[in-house]
This record gives sequence, structure tokens and C-alpha cells, in this order.
Amino acid sequence: MDKSMEDVPLYKDTTKDFEERVEDLVKHLSLEEKVSQLVYNASAISSLGIPEYNWWNECIHGVARAGVATVFPQAIGMAASFNQDLVYKVAVAISDEGRAKYHEFTRQGDRGIYKGLTFWSPNINIFRDPRWGRGQETYGEDPYLTGRMGVAFVKGLQGDHPKYLKTVATPKHYAVHSGPESLRHEFNAKVNKKDMYETYLPAFKETVKEGKAYSIMGAYNRTNDEPCCASPTLLQKILRDDWGFEGFVVSDCGAIEDIYEPHKVASSPEEAAAMAFKNGCDLCCGKIFKNLLKAIQEGLITEEEVDVSVKRLFMARFKLGMFDPEEEVPYTQIPYEVNNCNEHIQLALDTARESMVLLKNEGNLLPLSKTLGTIAVIGPNAQSQKILLGNYSGTPSEYVTVLDGIRRKVSPDTKVLYAEGCELANTSEGYWGAKPTKGFAEAIAAAERADAVIMCMGISPALEGEEGEVAESDGGGDRTKLDLPGLQEELLKTIYSLGKPVVLVILNGSPLSINWAQENIPAILEAWYPGEQGGNAVADVIFGDYNPAGRLPVTFVKSLDDIPPFTDYNMKGRTYRFMEKESLYPFGYGLSYTTFEYSNLRLNSDIIKVGEGINVKVDVENVGFIAGDEVVQLYLKDIEASVDVPIWELRGVKRIHLGPSEKKTIEFNIAPRQMALIDEQGRCLLEPGQFRVYVGGQQPDKRSEVLTGKKVLSCEFEVKGGILEMEY
Repeated sequence: MDKSMEDVPLYKDTTKDFEERVEDLVKHLSLEEKVSQLVYNASAISSLGIPEYNWWNECIHGVARAGVATVFPQAIGMAASFNQDLVYKVAVAISDEGRAKYHEFTRQGDRGIYKGLTFWSPNINIFRDPRWGRGQETYGEDPYLTGRMGVAFVKGLQGDHPKYLKTVATPKHYAVHSGPESLRHEFNAKVNKKDMYETYLPAFKETVKEGKAYSIMGAYNRTNDEPCCASPTLLQKILRDDWGFEGFVVSDCGAIEDIYEPHKVASSPEEAAAMAFKNGCDLCCGKIFKNLLKAIQEGLITEEEVDVSVKRLFMARFKLGMFDPEEEVPYTQIPYEVNNCNEHIQLALDTARESMVLLKNEGNLLPLSKTLGTIAVIGPNAQSQKILLGNYSGTPSEYVTVLDGIRRKVSPDTKVLYAEGCELANTSEGYWGAKPTKGFAEAIAAAERADAVIMCMGISPALEGEEGEVAESDGGGDRTKLDLPGLQEELLKTIYSLGKPVVLVILNGSPLSINWAQENIPAILEAWYPGEQGGNAVADVIFGDYNPAGRLPVTFVKSLDDIPPFTDYNMKGRTYRFMEKESLYPFGYGLSYTTFEYSNLRLNSDIIKVGEGINVKVDVENVGFIAGDEVVQLYLKDIEASVDVPIWELRGVKRIHLGPSEKKTIEFNIAPRQMALIDEQGRCLLEPGQFRVYVGGQQPDKRSEVLTGKKVLSCEFEVKGGILEMEY
């Protein structure tokens, strides 16, 4: 053996496997050094060549808070694409930029916060209530769609190398977490087993079992009395025992302190820290783990239990290649120039285009001609840069507002007039008694001179977001009303009364109850928080350079009176799967500039045995005159279930592109697990009986039929045999 190799500690020997190296490294650590590694800002241990490491990084829709990076549409907008392949591409681009930043920063000695490779993303909580300010970070209200998007995002972040992780993805907030923000540090989410396993857990399971997520973040709240970051049910029984999770668990920031203070489940900081550790939380975002040494001294936790978490954390760092030569880790070669490069900017534009949802187009007002004489662009979101970003964002190298995009798109001879019209939310008198309608006059003047008016309304991250991060929310980050805030609707009505063609563009991260607009405004486009290229994407749709095909990933209700109280975590009455009232705009809804016709829906069999899958095929043809995407949706209904089940459930999605007169045969396979129900005890049962399959470009509900003028196709099959209990 080479003499130089004899002097190399085993943990530095790259010929050994990671398990051996981690085991050896931990043996070299003192108890104090071990504890120093269990906080998000882990200390350096210079004697062993271990640099400091900050575990906290964010990338829900682009590398966040670390300088210039590509800013993609906020997650709710990406979900509206109904395109998991696109979301995978976005996550690959994000992880490329994250890797490039990490290596460049560390080469220059910068190992600070938001510079690491462990990303606390994606947010896969179910957007069960439109009031929740952080719903914008999610993939919407449906467990199936959320799971598909979450798995794609995790795989894109973590890469597919057989040895190394590209980055670490961290699905959050585990589990049963979706507001209210103002109560999150003390709230106890009461949920029955049926809702737990039917709605709140599926996406987490899929990102762990299929996506192989190497980290999970616990939530602030309690679930059924157990603090989520110290829950034996969530962290041990379900996550590790049932799902086989092998990675590490990190607390949300300050969540372990909450166990002791607002939740009052522990009697001391030491007990709270020990409780979290003993039940499976490995990494603390907060300060309370400094009490671990005292907890050990008091016998609340053992050093051996600490070792388990230390090993899990170092295993992650070894898998990221942090202790190996750069030439052995393929991801170290990603150049810094990839950040916000032209390819990624184009991907941001493509993603924003695919996220656009056309809600109304009466009389085919859209697309507008690029050669109109004069266009008025009016509204508080027309020229706002912040509206492009949403929360947890990076800094783009260029902001393309809606006004910018329109000016770039129209002909050189078209005059574009702009007026803010009103503030986003203000209704009070301003400085020196200025009236809140002071901007109306300019807006009216612009509209009177225009051939068409584009109104840019909505909300902003200043009105919805995380507790403590939102300046103007009266709900602690959540929304207390779903109407257009401030004087926006009054301005909209005023401009509409002038008799000009009006296009309404709404920019927002959560549903709006735009009932008056739906009744009166001829064209409405949902644009979300569309990212750095948002203005170009909006203009592409408005002027016909892109045919919109996005679908709503969340139900737009007509009124808050139509849904249960915010603090009620029962799913009854919530989301398209259980909602009893008619919606304003349904989940899965969106229009196109062309027409798609469905035909020849067929199954491979009308009768199957319990435990068998079924194949579904349908023909889809573009019978219009322009090319476009169609989002083909498959819903399944258990007609003869022995317990209450969802009205119907999304069980398949394919986004396809068809030219004029082009026809494709689309195929879905419904797995036995997708036919199974969850009973009141939380058991997963596949029962014999009749099932109905619906396939079309929308839900099979009457509201979607009214809005689109189309019906979906349907057929039935029968499952025969005895009841089969399945793995959840």
C-alpha cells in the first residue's frame, strides 16, 4: 500500500463507501462537536477539515435570495401548466444554477445562508382554503396533481447520478399544514384518518417513495395534538416505518421552540429539543438545539441517539460530494455562467406561457390585433416588477412587466397609453387629503382615446404570503376577503362603462372572487405571479403569438360563504373533490383559441378482477384553425363505494400539442391503487363494484360544461372479486 494512503483517515478515503466514511468521521467527533452539527448553521471543525455549512436554502421557483437567478413563475403558476415534464425541466435548470452558485461562492470563501445545496423546496401542502397566503407556493388543491408536480420537481433537483446527489430537495411542510398563518405556532390541526390518508399525505408519500426526496421539513403546527416536528406518528411510524424514508428531517424555523412555548407540550427548552430528536427530527432551524447538551446531562436523550442524526446529516453532505475531490463529482463542472442564461430565460418564458389560463373570451375578443391604433394599459399591476416574482424569489437580470411586454409586442405605429388608475389596495385619503380616486381621471382619459383597454388588476405578495413577511395583509399573511382589493373593481366598472373592448389580466397567487368581471368583462386572463418573463408571456397570449392552454389548479369560489371556516381541516365542502356549492371557475378549467374534439373513448375491458389495472384510450382532434396545446384530463368516480368518497378524482393528465386538423390517440393506465378508497380507519381498500371514467379537457361538472360549452366523454367498468386491502 502507498505510504501516503496509510496516513489518510478512512472518512477521506474516496474508495470506501459513504456509510463507512460517515461512521468513521462521527467517531472522531466530541459530543460538543456533534451537537454543533445539528443546527442549520453548522460550525466548522477545522481539525478534521470540515468547513462550516449553512443548510438553509430556498428554490420554490428559482434559486432564491442569493443574487441574480432565473425567476420562473410562482409554483401555483407552474401547476397551472398541468405539465410535469415542464416542471422537471425547470427543476433541472434551478439545480444547475444552485450548483454553479455553490461552487463559485465556496471557492471565494462564502458559505453563508442561501448559498448551500440543501433546498427547502418544494411546498407540497394541499391548497385547501383560498385564504391561505402561502397557497401561492403550492401546486394547488389536488393530491394527484400535487404529487406529480412534486415528484418531477424533486427528481429535477436531486439528479439521477448513481452515487452523488445534485442537490437535496426538501418537500414541506410535513404535514396537514395550510394556515391560518397567524395561528401556525400554536395551532392544532385536527384531522380524521380518512382525510389524512386521502388528501394530506399522498403527495408526501410520492415524493419520498417515488421521488426519493432526501429531506423532509416538519411543519409548525400540531397534528392531532402532536407537534409535527416531534411527532412519533408522522416522523417515525408513517415517514420511516411505513414509507422507508432514509434521509433527514429538518424543522421549520423556530418550530422546536414552539413545542415548549406556544404549544406548551414540553416543560422546558431541553425537553422540547429532546422530544424532537427522539421522535425523528435531525436538524434544527432555530436556536433551541443548544440545549441538547443539557438535555443529555439530564438524561432526556443519549449520545447514541444524537449520533443517529449526526450520521444522517453527514451522509447527505457526503452524497452531495462535499468531501470528495471536485474532479470526482460531476456537478462541480457546471459553469457559473449558467445563472440566468439565455436558455433558462427562454425556459422561464415557455413556463409562463404554459401557466396562462384563459378564463373568458366572449365574442372571441382575443387575440387582439398588434396593429390597433391605440391601446390603453391600466391598473396597479401593469408596471409592477414585484408582481412578477411572488414570494421566495431570486433577482432576475431583467424584469419584463405586462406594460413592457405589450409595448414590445405591438406594431411601431400603435400608441400605448398607460395609467396606474388606482393603488393596489388603498381606499383612504392620501397626503393633504388627496382622494383615493385621484388616478381615475388619467385612466379614463387613456381609455377614451383607446381602441381597446387592457386592465391589469389582482393582488400581490404584499397582500398574501408568509406570516411576518407580508406588509399589508390584515390576516397575518392570509386573506380575509377574496374580492379585488381597494378601488380596483370600482375602477374596472368605470372603464367598462365607457363602452370600449376590455381585457382583464389578473395577477395573483390565489383565487379571486371576480364575480362582476365574469358577468361583464368580455375577456379575462389569469396570469398568476408569472416570473421574470411574465410580461412577454401575457403579451404573447393577448396578441395571439401563443395559444393559451393552462388550467386552474385550484377552485375559484364565488364567496367565502361557500366554504367551511378556515380553521376546519375536514375536507367536506372543500376543493372540487368535496365542494357542494357551484364554483365561479372550477379546478381544471381553462379555454383555448382553438377547439378540440374528443371521440372514441374505449377501455381494454368492461370487467376486470380486483387487483388488475385498466387501459383507457381516447382520440383527440384539433378541429380549429390554429395550433395549440390541450390538457387531457382523466377523472375517476367510484359509483358504489361503501363510504363517502370524493365526487370524482383526477387520475391522469397529459398535455399535448396538436396542429389544425391533427388527431392523436391518448392512452392512460389506471392502476389498482387509483381505484382504491380510504375508509374511516385510514385503511386503503379496493372494493368490487362499478366505476365511471371521464375524459376531456375539463372536469365533468356542470359549471365547466356551462363555461366551455362542452361535455366530457364517459364510460364505465366493473371490478369483480372480494375486497382487497392494499398498501397505502
